[in-house]
Amino acid sequence: MHERVHNPYFTEKRRDLIVTREMPIFSRTLGISGKCDVVEFRRDDNGVELTGRRGLWLPCPVEYKRGEPKISDCDRLQLCGQALCLEEMLLCPPIDTAYLYYGQTKRREPVPLTEDLRRKFTDMTEEMHAYFKRHHTPRVKPTRGCNACSLRDLCLPRLPVKNSVSAYIDKYLRTQE
Repeated sequence: MHERVHNPYFTEKRRDLIVTREMPIFSRTLGISGKCDVVEFRRDDNGVELTGRRGLWLPCPVEYKRGEPKISDCDRLQLCGQALCLEEMLLCPPIDTAYLYYGQTKRREPVPLTEDLRRKFTDMTEEMHAYFKRHHTPRVKPTRGCNACSLRDLCLPRLPVKNSVSAYIDKYLRTQE
């Protein structure tokens, strides 16, 4: 499902729609960066100029997920973060709706980017930066979703919770001798 999505050289133009893939994004304000699976730009008089394109365009992120919609806000928060990055990068009007496409349901779901969702996302980024400044890694509660997560190798959710990081490193270094 992600093969076409993760091809940054594949851009489509259909009438008043431009579809870009794997677009790098960042926010200096929030201190985050990443990539959007897909950003759709629709022609709109309230939009922004795009290099090499005529007219004004409004961005809309679309995130692709393998499974089905989740009860938690994790996917919606990821999408909200993408929209906040796009707004800051492109200096465009607020994006009011973005989309999640779930491979299992083969449906594209609109996600209203409410003030509440935006606040929740910015609060989470502030918390993340506070952990980073304190050099603190919060404990992970492994779930079934960990197996399909792209950050699994960085997060290491199955790392024994009883041992400290220093004990893990000591053990690993002993096995290398």
